[in-house]
Amino acid sequence: MPKPLSVGQSPPMQQLKTEIQRLTFSEFIEWKPDGSHYELYDGVPIEMPQPPGTHEAIKGFLINQIVLEYTRLNLPYIVPNQVFVKKPDAESAYLPDVLVLNRPNLIHEPLWAKASTVTLGASIPLIIEVVSNNWRVDYLTKLKDYEEMGIREYWLVDYLGLGGRRFLGNPKQPTIFLHEFIDGEYQVRAFREQERLISPTFPELVLTVAQVFQAGSG
Repeated sequence: MPKPLSVGQSPPMQQLKTEIQRLTFSEFIEWKPDGSHYELYDGVPIEMPQPPGTHEAIKGFLINQIVLEYTRLNLPYIVPNQVFVKKPDAESAYLPDVLVLNRPNLIHEPLWAKASTVTLGASIPLIIEVVSNNWRVDYLTKLKDYEEMGIREYWLVDYLGLGGRRFLGNPKQPTIFLHEFIDGEYQVRAFREQERLISPTFPELVLTVAQVFQAGSG
């Protein structure tokens, strides 16, 4: 089996051609050590680093707010701890920071029972990534795949302003980008500071950008 890379590590081109043995998703699931934290990128397993405390505080705050909201509305949703999101036609699989699942649709998921994996946009009302140093993955790679899967809402929570200036402006500003799937593609809105997030999945959710970012400063 191949030696996994660390996130952000790029092997030399010759190594890509000769040394990296790409895995199918089934092989990856069989290979992945229990309790480990890996994602699969085009057949290459990538080990995810331990995130900083601020990242985890923001993630936990968002989970709490979303669970409270769908519980209040009596919606059939769950937020699992560790579930892969996989494009049906690709050997890539991701572990999102926050994944809201539509429980009734899981009966249609072919990999759910055996591999804790979802492949259908209809199973995912909302997905959230809290941006880390490997920001291009969240801004480009995952966004493209989530859009192609038809996931109807995707938040990018860039609390440190790590993304490119073409996204954040100059000077960069910490921002939450909310992508809504409309007519086959994402329409994006940027929210900053005291602005209230306008979520199509949870339109009555009262949550500002400042509240989200302050959750990581305690």
